[in-house]
Amino acid sequence: MLWSPRTNPTVVMLTQTPLELQGSTASQLGDLSPGRLSPDGDHHVLRLAASEAQILLLPQVDAGTELAAIVVLDAHALDRIEALVRFWTAWRRRAVPPDTRMTAQQRLRFRQMIQASDGRSHGASYRDIATVIFGAERIRSEPWKTSAFRDVVIRLVQGGNRLIEGDYLRLLHRRRLDRR
Repeated sequence: MLWSPRTNPTVVMLTQTPLELQGSTASQLGDLSPGRLSPDGDHHVLRLAASEAQILLLPQVDAGTELAAIVVLDAHALDRIEALVRFWTAWRRRAVPPDTRMTAQQRLRFRQMIQASDGRSHGASYRDIATVIFGAERIRSEPWKTSAFRDVVIRLVQGGNRLIEGDYLRLLHRRRLDRR
């Protein structure tokens, strides 16, 4: 899947301010990476104090244009609003609110899945991966063929492979209830 502001709710889309409202200008954004022009507009990366933001300047935006952010009102509107809040606070050098899309446990599992999948793709055995993730002492404490750690590592590798194949895109979105 190709990256697009339509499929990635974490991009901040900026256009000219409507109705003669006053706002910050494009030149006040700071040091933008060299842009990549596309039919959508001009794509940039804005380097902030502790992070980076993907910026899309829509057509007709130049350095003196006063800016407004666009939030598409679709199923990802809350994701887009949260991304906009995080961008604005980082840009204004304020404390950035924590990212609520993943819990600490989910972050740990995500890291372990990528670590396990990476190890496996480089020829490591499941037992070697388990030793790295859980420690040699815990792995030696029980027979490997019937160990629960063996099953966990196999699932971690499978989950990591699914993430690599594109499932990671789910991590960009909040969980939502099915809507009829």
